[in-house]
Amino acid sequence: MSRFAHSRFNLKSLADNSYRAIEEGAYDTEDYDFRSHDSISMKKAIFSCSHAPIITEIKFASPSIGQIVAQTEIDFIQIAINMISSGSIGVSVLTQPYLFNGSIEYIYKIRHKITVPILMKDVIVSNVQIDAAHRVGADCVLFIKTIFDQNLAESSLEKLTEYAYKKGLQILVEAHSENEFADCLKLGENYRDLIGINNRDLNNLKIDILTTHRLLKKYDKGKNIIVSESGIRNADEIRYLKKAGADAFLIGTSIMQSKDIESKVRELYLSI
Repeated sequence: MSRFAHSRFNLKSLADNSYRAIEEGAYDTEDYDFRSHDSISMKKAIFSCSHAPIITEIKFASPSIGQIVAQTEIDFIQIAINMISSGSIGVSVLTQPYLFNGSIEYIYKIRHKITVPILMKDVIVSNVQIDAAHRVGADCVLFIKTIFDQNLAESSLEKLTEYAYKKGLQILVEAHSENEFADCLKLGENYRDLIGINNRDLNNLKIDILTTHRLLKKYDKGKNIIVSESGIRNADEIRYLKKAGADAFLIGTSIMQSKDIESKVRELYLSI
C-alpha cells in the first residue's frame, strides 16, 4: 500500500517523516545480502561526460504533485538500466518512504545492475541513514542545508559530512536561497564535493529555473561543481542553465512522466 498521504507540507514535516521512518526500521539493512562495493565518483562522472551531465531520478511521488507513478506499474530496475544506456551519468533514487514512496531497497536492487554512481535522495537527519546508504551501495548522499540551519537534524552539517566521508560517500549539499548558497560556497577545504541549487522554493513548492541563473550571477561558484535541480523539462532549459554556469542537471519528474523515458533522457543528454 502506498505510504503517500496528502498533508500540509513544511520542512519540519520532512524531518519528522525521516525520524519516523528511522524508528519504524525503514533504514534497517540486516536482511540484505551485501556485496563489496567500491565507491563510484559522481564528480568524475560529471567531468568525463562529453554531452550534458544528466543525473536521472527514480521517483514515485512528491509532496508537490502526489503520486507520479505506482511502483507496481513499472520495472524500476530496467528503467534505471535504460536511463544509463540513453546517456544518464548517474542515478538518483528516492528512499524516503513517506511523501515520496521511496525505499533503500530500490538502491540495493539497482546497485547490482548498474555501474554508474548512485545518489541516495532523502531527507537525511541521522547517521543511521548514512549507514544505510553505504550498506546498500549508494555513492553519494543529499544534504538539504536548510534542514541543518533550522536544527532539524540530530547533528550538524559538518559532523554528518565528516561521517559520510568516513563511509566513502560523496555529498551533494543543496541550497534553495541566496543565503544558503553563499554559505555553501564558504564551506571550506573540509567540504570537497557537489553543491546543488534547487529551483523549487520549499516554502511554497513553486518552481522557477531562474533560481539557478540568479544565484550563479550573484555569486562566483569558484571551483565548486554546481548541480541544478528541479523543474528541468527540455533541452532548451539545459542549455540555458549550462550557460548560466550549472555543471550538471538532476532531473526526475519530467523523465518519470514521459511516455518514452529512453528518448527523453537521450534528448536531454544530447542537448549540449
